[in-house]
Amino acid sequence: MKLELANNVYYVGIIDWDLRNFHGHSTHRGSTYNSYLVIDDKIALIDNVKAPFTNQFIKNIKEVIGDLSKIDYLICNHLEGDHTGSLPTLVKLCPNAQIVTSEKGKAGFLRMYKEDWDIKAVKEGDTINLGTRTLTFVPVPMIHWPDSMMTYMTPDNILFSNDAFGQHYASSKRLDSENPIHEIMEEAAKYYANIVMHVSLLIKKTLQKVTESLKLKIDMICPSHGVVWKDHIQDILAAYTKWANRETKEKILIIYDTMWHSTEKMAFALAEGIQEEGVEVKIYNLTLTDNSDIMTEVLDARGLLIGSPTINNGMFPTVGGFLTYLKGLKPPAKYACAFGSYGWNSKNTMKQINANLKEAMIPEILEPITFNFTPDPEELDKCKEFGKVFAKKIKEGGKI
Repeated sequence: MKLELANNVYYVGIIDWDLRNFHGHSTHRGSTYNSYLVIDDKIALIDNVKAPFTNQFIKNIKEVIGDLSKIDYLICNHLEGDHTGSLPTLVKLCPNAQIVTSEKGKAGFLRMYKEDWDIKAVKEGDTINLGTRTLTFVPVPMIHWPDSMMTYMTPDNILFSNDAFGQHYASSKRLDSENPIHEIMEEAAKYYANIVMHVSLLIKKTLQKVTESLKLKIDMICPSHGVVWKDHIQDILAAYTKWANRETKEKILIIYDTMWHSTEKMAFALAEGIQEEGVEVKIYNLTLTDNSDIMTEVLDARGLLIGSPTINNGMFPTVGGFLTYLKGLKPPAKYACAFGSYGWNSKNTMKQINANLKEAMIPEILEPITFNFTPDPEELDKCKEFGKVFAKKIKEGGKI
C-alpha cells in the first residue's frame, strides 16, 4: 500500500496480517514492515521489507515513482532481515542508488549478504542533502542491534526510528489517531518488554540525547513496525521514559506450572494472602499462557513468584524455558521468590530457579517455599501468610 504522510513523504511498506510469531514473540495482532519514500531533488527510500513481500513492496514503490532507477539513496537503519530482506532485489532495480547505513552496519551487510556492494557508512551527525530536505543520522547501538541507527529529516521534523517506538500491529490505517490508542499502547508495551527491555539504560540515554542534547523537534515518528506516531507522540515518549527508568508499581506476578495441582494450590494460596494486603496480583500458568504475554506484565511488576514442581530432579521444562527468556531481558522486578512441591528432592529445583533469578539481576531473592507432595491445609496457610509478607515487602520497599 502507499500513503502520503507529508508532502512527498510516502509510506510504501507491507502489512503482514498473518504473522503470529516473531523470534518467539507472539504477535496476535499481526505486524507491518514499514518503509518510507522521500521525494525531493534526490529520492531516498528509508528501510525496506522482509524478503517474501518483495514483489508487493516493489509494486508499492512503483505506484509512487514508476521507475525504481530514480532512487538515489537506500537508507538502511538496521540490517536485520525484516528491514533489509528486499535489499538484494532493490540493488538490481536501483543501479544508481547509494546504500547508506551505520559504520557497524556496513560490516554486517557485507557479512550477511556476501555481496560486494558499495556501502556508505555514516556516523553521528553525518548528513545527506536531498534538496529542500536534509537527512541527519543518529546511531543508536544496541537498540536493538549494534548497527542500529535512526534517521532524522528536516524541515519536516520526522524521526525514522527503525525498531524504537515500534509495535507488532497490523492495520490498514497507518496513523496512530486512526487506531484504538489502547491497542497501540498495549502492543508498544509488549514490543518494548520482549525486544528492548534489557537495554533500558541505553534507551534512557538515547531519549536524553534525542530530546536534550540534540534537541530534536519531532513532529512525526515513523518506526519500522506498527503505526506512525503523529497525534500521540508525547504519549509514546512518556511511556518509553517510564519503561526506560524501570519504574514498577505495587504488582506481583505468580508464574508457575504444575503436574498434579500441588504447586497450583500453593500459587492460589499465595495470591490469597497478597490480595488481603491490597496489592495487585496476577497468576499465570505457563502451560496455558504465552511467555511474551507474561513478559509484557513483567514490564512494571515489582515482585515475581516463580513456581515449579520437581521433575527428573529439576525444574519443570516450561518453567526452565520461561526463566531462560526472563533472564535475557533483565526485568525491573525488585523482589522474587521460588516455590513449589516435590516428591523426592526439592533442593535442585529451588536452586535452579534461584540461579536463574540471580542471572536476571533481580536485587533481592527470598528463601524458597517448598512442600513434599500435596500441601496440607496448614502448609497452604503458610503460603497465604507468606503472600501477605511478600505483599508488605512490595508496599514498603523491603522494610517489614
